[in-house]
Amino acid sequence: MEKIALITDSTCGVPQEYVDRYNVHVLRLKIIYKDREYIDGLDITPEEVYNRLDEELPTTSMPSVKDAEELFEKLVKEGYTHAIALTISSGLSGTVNSFRIAADHYEDQIKSFIFDSKIISMAVGLAVIEAGKAIASGKSFEEICTLIPKWREKTMLYFTVDTLEYLIKGGRIGRVSGSIGEFLNLKPIIIMDDEGKYTTLTKVRGSKQTLNKLIKLGTDFLDRAKCKIVIMTGTMHQEAEILKESFANHPNLVSASIGTITPVVGIHSGPRLLALVIMEE
Repeated sequence: MEKIALITDSTCGVPQEYVDRYNVHVLRLKIIYKDREYIDGLDITPEEVYNRLDEELPTTSMPSVKDAEELFEKLVKEGYTHAIALTISSGLSGTVNSFRIAADHYEDQIKSFIFDSKIISMAVGLAVIEAGKAIASGKSFEEICTLIPKWREKTMLYFTVDTLEYLIKGGRIGRVSGSIGEFLNLKPIIIMDDEGKYTTLTKVRGSKQTLNKLIKLGTDFLDRAKCKIVIMTGTMHQEAEILKESFANHPNLVSASIGTITPVVGIHSGPRLLALVIMEE
């Protein structure tokens, strides 16, 4: 009898209700200030991080191999026979490597599937939720492992930021270009490339046109297929509501929700981020 553990990291931003419902094991990244460390999404809120950004830009650290091994040890003791882990892109973090090393160390006790999503935030989180549903419905480990890449192929992430300052400082700039564009008030629409790094899809002049572009990108998906949509932001709550409402009456909309990016993501993107996550059914 298979007992399958579902694992992810804190950057995916899966709402707590789903973490509880599907017993998702979350390894959390750390936020490091000069005077102390915090646990992402646990003992410091996004608002607290964003309010302090002008005073100090903290660093972040991924879960260590030891953290991952302690989780696998716990899973073995709890009788799990299999583990499925979906993580932030390897192009942005080494988190997936911690999972892989730990899984290798426990390969004789628990069979694992470690999936590098090549994406971030709720673009990973939606797949985590789907995997939770699949486990709850009794699908086998092998079947779920086959489904996960298919869910990833049907998922798209678009996002924009008011400034590239934080992506540059955090070393996550990838192939996103900007200084001249910022001077001209050009806002990038950013996607993930095949290596799981950021790259510019296009640039749009001004915030209003950027929002309109995100609406068009989402509508194009909805015109083709039934979709789930999640909008993620740091502090752009009004724009997130407008974006959500723009899809509300589309007949192919399965669900739409708004979430807040975790502090670790916000540190590297800046709080003025607006992201559109789309998963085709």
